[in-house]
Amino acid sequence: MTKIQKAVANQDGVSNVKVLFNAGKVRADFDESETDANKLSDVVTELGYEVKKVKVKENA
Repeated sequence: MTKIQKAVANQDGVSNVKVLFNAGKVRADFDESETDANKLSDVVTELGYEVKKVKVKENA
């Protein structure tokens, strides 16, 4: 498990974390009542990585 994957997965309400290094992306499912995309972005930034864009897709 990568440092980013572990840090994001340890946040409340987060599951199914995938780090796509070649694409420079992190994908995760999260419960909006427990966290949000900006908080997860902050977790990645605190590890020393630059977050260029945050995109949220709603599950149907």
